[in-house]
Amino acid sequence: QVQLVESGGGLVQAGDSLRLSCVASGRAFSRYSMGWFRQAPGKEREFVASISRGGGTTYFSDSVQGRTTISRDNDKKTVTLQINDLKPEDTAVYYCNTDSVWGQGTQVTVSS
Repeated sequence: QVQLVESGGGLVQAGDSLRLSCVASGRAFSRYSMGWFRQAPGKEREFVASISRGGGTTYFSDSVQGRTTISRDNDKKTVTLQINDLKPEDTAVYYCNTDSVWGQGTQVTVSS
């Protein structure tokens, strides 16, 4: 069974950048696409970004498109999400996901 552990969240100011990491353990990491989701207080969990098994295809939500990158290192079983020009509306718990497995989440708080 794969396990996912996120890190990198914190309190930042609007306009800052933040890099979130997700480290996987267990089954073959490179066989699966990876995604990031987020959930703000009182809201449903929403898609942020995803990356294909080999890293060649990425998708982003409209809300982060153009200021976000996602990358992966299959040797290190790590997927990284970098969000630039953070906005208060980016405040949420960010979750790493593959298949039906979720990490515990990492809190990102953006102050205005």
